[in-house]
Amino acid sequence: MPGNSFGERFRVTTFGESHGGALGVVIDGCPAGHRFPRERIAAQLGRRRPGQSALTTSRDEADAIELLAGVDPESQLTLGTPIAMLVRNKDHRPGHYADIGQIYRPSHADYTYDARFGLRAVAGGGRSSARETVARVAAGALAEDLLAAVHGVQIVAWVKQVAELESPPVNEDTVTRAEVDHSVVRCPDPGAATQFEAAIRQAKKQGDTLGGVVRCVIRNVPPGWGEPVFAKLTAELAAAMMSLPASRGFEIGEGFAATRMRGSTHNDPFYMAADQQVRTRTNHSGGIQGGISNGEAIRLAVAFKPVATIFKPQQTVTRAGEEVTFSPAKGRHDPCVLPRAVPMVEAMAALVLCDQMLRRAGVRVNELPGFTPGSGGA
Repeated sequence: MPGNSFGERFRVTTFGESHGGALGVVIDGCPAGHRFPRERIAAQLGRRRPGQSALTTSRDEADAIELLAGVDPESQLTLGTPIAMLVRNKDHRPGHYADIGQIYRPSHADYTYDARFGLRAVAGGGRSSARETVARVAAGALAEDLLAAVHGVQIVAWVKQVAELESPPVNEDTVTRAEVDHSVVRCPDPGAATQFEAAIRQAKKQGDTLGGVVRCVIRNVPPGWGEPVFAKLTAELAAAMMSLPASRGFEIGEGFAATRMRGSTHNDPFYMAADQQVRTRTNHSGGIQGGISNGEAIRLAVAFKPVATIFKPQQTVTRAGEEVTFSPAKGRHDPCVLPRAVPMVEAMAALVLCDQMLRRAGVRVNELPGFTPGSGGA
């Protein structure tokens, strides 16, 4: 599969660079007859966009989509043909990067892109920038709307940890995006949110950056999604999350904490619910067993490293092999990627699950179980 495309039945291809004219996405495989969810897409792009608070880069982008193809202009229903969306860059400043064209910035993709392609887009890191995810979030919002319309799927992510600070557990059965967005750091626990915000502000003041963990819960996924061996749902979600910029780790269910548990504790006992559905009394597995969803909430976490751009002197080399000291004087960057990573994680989860849904259904939206013609998501 080409490196700029993702998915089998719900296939997305993104394009564009951080400081180019625009970024965009082409979605192939969206069923016909679904109402195009402009408001949901705009809301998710608003949560991802730069310049939304003092905790993010000061780059000012509205991130409004231009719908180019795939939706009937009168009915606003999807046509079943490729959907193309475009987001134009308005506040790009490639001049900020004019003095680093020959320098490999530590822990950026400068050297590796040169090693792979022999050249690179210097300004903002090109496609290695998190700016590329604007296209994924737009596509993910459409995928999420399909999932909500057909199965009532709910996807909620939040910031669980910033550096060494960790928030208390939240009720994953009920946590909402409104609760998550109550703070600019996107943590639903008020006390932890205050601590997170202070830590991020302090790191920014010191010219440094912080990493952390985003948790995500996905509710109402039916049992039976996923493949038994190489395309396990666990593996598909892991690949999706690890494709995000700055991601460094993935967990499902108890994750690494399961290594400290015994089987007698980690196992999830089955029982028959009142609706005659097979359920589990606990959910240490995170909603996936044997690589296939079991009908319980899918619980996952993604670890993100500190943003690579810091405003401190660092040792590096030039393209010519000269060792130099690099100290960036310009540029607008996040001191912590986590608040804006929340909708990115939600988008990648939606893309994986929408693809899985369509692998098991017809190509028309009215062939999907439980679908009401012309409906949108919740």
